[in-house]
Amino acid sequence: MKPATLIVVQARTNSTRLPGKVLKEVCGKPILERQLERLARVKTAARIVVATTSDATDESIALLCRRLAVDVFRGHPTDLLDRHYRAALAFGADAVAKIPSDCPLIDPAVVDRVLARFAVGDCDYVGNLHPASYPDGNDVEVMSLEALATAWREAQLAMEREHTTPYLWERPERFRLANVSWEAGAEGTLRDYSMSHRWTIDYPEDYEFIRCVYEALYPQNPEFSMGDILDLLAVRPDLAAINARYAGVNWYRHHLHELKTVDARHTRQV
Repeated sequence: MKPATLIVVQARTNSTRLPGKVLKEVCGKPILERQLERLARVKTAARIVVATTSDATDESIALLCRRLAVDVFRGHPTDLLDRHYRAALAFGADAVAKIPSDCPLIDPAVVDRVLARFAVGDCDYVGNLHPASYPDGNDVEVMSLEALATAWREAQLAMEREHTTPYLWERPERFRLANVSWEAGAEGTLRDYSMSHRWTIDYPEDYEFIRCVYEALYPQNPEFSMGDILDLLAVRPDLAAINARYAGVNWYRHHLHELKTVDARHTRQV
């Protein structure tokens, strides 16, 4: 029997830099709904769950999920490790794929690649972030329930609890880790757009970029791919310029003094 895989989309409305970002609309629907549409095209057998918080402010997310007939789990507001672990238990998962809700342009094919690597069965954790190579906003991390449970029991640092997976990928001597890099071209050459192409949402400029990409591509092709976005940016460099000042900016910048396997090369300051 194949493992029961749970795709967990973590979402909340109380974002400090862009409150309510997951409910802002693109092409007439909330960003979270658009992301769920894209994840529904993942070919690997998996159950999609939105993991939001128990705060009353996130009732709007729960209502959206119920309207869409998408499973929802409500848990700890800031301890994402606890929220992912308890969601896994609630839905009987053997493996959890962690995908942030700030990735509304995520390519389903990228998700399938990471899930396929995990399905080989020789790893406790597989992601595409260590090192990162895909455009920022295609984040996929998959871990076994056993590894997740170990992290849940033992992780002590606040950043380990908040970001769910650092306890695992910071310990290559203890956990079996693998990374999926971006291969493109006929010769399978490696590309790295992780610090130059920002497709995630955290600032108003990010929302404007994502809105423009959707309006340019979605009406003609609702299933547009990562390649379609890159083609668009090649002829519309003005779109990439909208949020270019934040390219390479990520959460690592606040924790370089705590992280062992990540350094200043992997993030930028605002």
